[in-house]
Amino acid sequence: MTTDRTTIRLHDTKTRRKVEFAPIDPENVRLYVCGPTVYDRAHLGNARPVLVFDLLYRLLREVFGREHVTYARNFTDVDDKINARARETGRPIRDITEETVLWYHQDMDALGALRPDHEPRATDYIGQMVAMIERLLLSGHAYVAEGHVLFSVASYETYGALSGRSVEDMIAGARVEVAPYKRDPMDFVLWKPSTEDEPGWDGPVFEGEPVGRGRPGWHIECSAMSYQLFGESFDIHGGGIDLQFPHHENEIAQSACAHPSGDFARIWMHNEMLQVEGKKMSKSLGNFFTVRDLLDQGVAGEVVRLVMLGTHYRKPMDWTAEKRAEAEATLAKWYGLLHAHGFTAKMVRDLKAAGDWAMDAEFLGVLANDLNTPGAIARMHVLSNAKTPAKLVPFAAALELMGLIEDWDALADLAGADAGPEIAPEIDAAVTALLTRRAEARAAKDWAEADRIRDILNAAGVQVTDMGGQASWQPGPGFDPAKLEAAK
Repeated sequence: MTTDRTTIRLHDTKTRRKVEFAPIDPENVRLYVCGPTVYDRAHLGNARPVLVFDLLYRLLREVFGREHVTYARNFTDVDDKINARARETGRPIRDITEETVLWYHQDMDALGALRPDHEPRATDYIGQMVAMIERLLLSGHAYVAEGHVLFSVASYETYGALSGRSVEDMIAGARVEVAPYKRDPMDFVLWKPSTEDEPGWDGPVFEGEPVGRGRPGWHIECSAMSYQLFGESFDIHGGGIDLQFPHHENEIAQSACAHPSGDFARIWMHNEMLQVEGKKMSKSLGNFFTVRDLLDQGVAGEVVRLVMLGTHYRKPMDWTAEKRAEAEATLAKWYGLLHAHGFTAKMVRDLKAAGDWAMDAEFLGVLANDLNTPGAIARMHVLSNAKTPAKLVPFAAALELMGLIEDWDALADLAGADAGPEIAPEIDAAVTALLTRRAEARAAKDWAEADRIRDILNAAGVQVTDMGGQASWQPGPGFDPAKLEAAK
């Protein structure tokens, strides 16, 4: 934990501005993120919110203390998609959801994501959902129709504030289910009837009459689970931008109406979507793949993580082969550097115990500015230029906070697998000096000099990685440092 508390600023989707984060209770900071519907493997796009909010969780723990931050991310384990998968495969629903949760944990663990403090499953909170639905019925914000309970959007005046759309715009732009039992096309399901072969529970009771056996709608699940875990007001609610409407809009409406004295979530954060080689990921384009596909191809979880964090969370992220290669080269150099300077699990433990595990204030400040990961990575490149173990501590601490290394005992293996031959300090200094001269030439628009230095580096077999405005390097095939003499 830092001695002087760093100011965290976050972009609040609801107010559309960056705000200073002031938790309701600094001793009890609460973060809720919408998790997966568990019927299949997580694809690469599913990993982005996991990594974004894992990093936010790490930052909050760094600033407020581990024991003062609670992170919840749910599993939706009752859903029509799960029912459909069960019918397709003939497998029990419980088997499908248990297997998928296991896969999810394995894949996200491989990406260095910490397990949340709470991982509530929807099926464990049916009673709380029914209770919330009954509150909405009693207060006139919901109604019963043909075995369904629906939320009346017209009863909540500020509906649409999160997405900034009018109800008319939302009807025009959304695939709204048209059903004869709805009073309004925008009304959404809180409870739906179940057939005999579908999961079902005893439903709400309204005016002494039971609604009947059924299952909850998707939106009520997160409202009930977050209320049970965090109460009627908590600090941050996160998820992908695809959930902003209608899921999060509906969460706000039903939570605000069920618990009008609370704030629900104070700050809303949404990450942008993922593309592959500049195109939307889809099975029809042949560019759809899961996290497990990448891991099975030998792409390290740390590489996936670094590529993802190389783009600010509020910008669309493009997965490319070039970015993957750059991340592999960067991590190879970083791991090799720390291994060469003697970093081990014991050394890290000793540094922390002695109070010498120092976080770089500039790095932390950049990261705390709305999770500016590209800027944080750029600062890490600067920090990695330190020449002694003591001066490399802030770099090592930054690497750990970014989730790019968890097990320092694994550093030797990571370095041994990817670091390449050990580079003499004078050779590293010579290449670094050339990279500095190249940067200066580019800044001065002396393209001829910049190209000359580039050609010398290429001839010497130096592989240069430009990331976050900083250049790093590693020896490539045919590396010959003698050819660097041509630069003199």
